[in-house]
Amino acid sequence: MALHGAQSSGTPGFNGHKVMFFPDQHLGRNTAFALGWPLESMVVYDPQQPEGGLTPEQVRAARFILWKGHCSVHKRFTIDQVEKARKEHPGINILVHPECTQEVNDLADVSGSTGKIVKTVQEAAPGTKWAIGTELHLVNRLKNEQTDKQVFFLSPMVCRCATMFRIDAVHLCWSMENLVQGHVVNHISVPDDDKAPARVALDRMMALC
Repeated sequence: MALHGAQSSGTPGFNGHKVMFFPDQHLGRNTAFALGWPLESMVVYDPQQPEGGLTPEQVRAARFILWKGHCSVHKRFTIDQVEKARKEHPGINILVHPECTQEVNDLADVSGSTGKIVKTVQEAAPGTKWAIGTELHLVNRLKNEQTDKQVFFLSPMVCRCATMFRIDAVHLCWSMENLVQGHVVNHISVPDDDKAPARVALDRMMALC
């Protein structure tokens, strides 16, 4: 999302605009860095602090303002886990989601979205070994589907996403059956004042794809 009125001098690609990245600072940092932007161009905005904990000078100098948010699952993957996986499984490939911390992301062999993680394992050579740092359900699915490869969960601790696990087959079936009967359950209504700026952000993200 470009911040109007908060411009800095002409770096190609953003026409001088700053970018405020929601909601995950690690995804914003890793994505911007992968696109060639230096870490010095990024600051973290803490909503719990006055003015986000940033000085006017820091905001003016920054190109990316990263919201201080994170995924509770992906933040649990650590450097020690990566090193342990490499030690215990020589030749293993480390594959992580960019919502992991920068330190873990930088040590990985491959970093990418859920779609990229799935495609990478699907297209990998038989017999290859993969330690994956993302939500457990996806890792288990890949392990069961890609039986010609060795697929491991990077963390020794179970990391389930409580939010994602609220969407299960039983409740999906219940919702669909209600729709067939003409009943809308758990209807979500977005206020008109929020729709317009939200659509701008979504349209810009889709345009980048």
